[in-house]
Amino acid sequence: MSSAQLEIQLIASIVAVACAIPGTFLVLRKMAMISDAISHSILPGIVVGFFITQDLNSPLLILLAALTGVITVALVERIQKTGLVKEDTAIGLVFPVLFSIGVIMIAKNANDVHLDIDAVLLGELAFAPFDRLTVGGTDIGPKSLWVIGTILLITIALLIAFFKELKVSTFDAGLSASLGFSPIIIHYGLMTVASVTTVGAFDAVGAILVVALMIAPAACAYLLTTDLKKMLGLAIFFGVFSAIAGYWVAHWLDASIAGSITTTLGVVFFIIYLFAPSKGLIAVTYREKQQRIEVSLLTFLLHLKNHSEERERHVNHLNEHINWQKVRSKTVLDLALKNNMILINNSIVSLTEKGDAFTSQAINYIVTNEDAQIEDMKEDFFLFRG
Repeated sequence: MSSAQLEIQLIASIVAVACAIPGTFLVLRKMAMISDAISHSILPGIVVGFFITQDLNSPLLILLAALTGVITVALVERIQKTGLVKEDTAIGLVFPVLFSIGVIMIAKNANDVHLDIDAVLLGELAFAPFDRLTVGGTDIGPKSLWVIGTILLITIALLIAFFKELKVSTFDAGLSASLGFSPIIIHYGLMTVASVTTVGAFDAVGAILVVALMIAPAACAYLLTTDLKKMLGLAIFFGVFSAIAGYWVAHWLDASIAGSITTTLGVVFFIIYLFAPSKGLIAVTYREKQQRIEVSLLTFLLHLKNHSEERERHVNHLNEHINWQKVRSKTVLDLALKNNMILINNSIVSLTEKGDAFTSQAINYIVTNEDAQIEDMKEDFFLFRG
């Protein structure tokens, strides 16, 4: 492995970590698409910064671009608070306008400057190792590595210093305010960090990959845990894994590195989306099927509780009068037998003592609508679920 390959993977990994931290809070706050708006709308800030400094490497570009990102968030919220449009519509109104202003400014005033729209959007990690930072004539590594590394250190320091405030304001803004943490200041602080991270990263990886690294790893982690610290750790892991794996996919296919990393993120998310233990599609589908069977079982037990006539409690009654198919009837009967809820004698079904107790509690719950959840009651009675 050459030093350039190592540097590319290192830059991609650091960008992934730097994006995963604010991205986790954006996902939890249901503001995932705001990262897309920021990544595009910062372009005017970069152009204005260049007009002022005439230097693409000036830190002022990052500051002005970050300011533009915060202005984007403020405009989106201002439009949303009118109540005339929803947040997604407000985002769709604001960021195309600001991005288009940046494009026009480049086209009219900076045609002879290396400020390429395609590079801003797509980036090219393969070129990052060639843009070196020299101090006193000594090459100390790629400029992108130092820029995003510095931003990452600042982000980690802020996360450690304000973790409690971020956590409280993310899950309960009212409690945050009552404890003396201004939700507005914390909110715009987070947006500023997201903006600075976006600006620092897209010079190397492009706006599209920044959005992918900010949202996809956090979305993957969200499907796997409800613990904030674990979510942050998983988001960082998925981001770094996808960055490195995506690079080698690009190397193997001789394709765009940014495109390959984004595709890898998509594949990882799709796998987790399907197979996540509690929130995955398969788990949710199974749980819904289980709940349908359990509702059918409860319906059947209530029927037995309310009817003493043998013809009403005959096995064939399930098909003849309740209009259940044979497969469904057998499933319900098997589940009731497994849980010792019923006895079957000469095709006549009767409640056991356990089944009668469960049904009585269920009736009491339905009649009184007490706060106790019926799912908790099932946990006490069911050894086997549907």
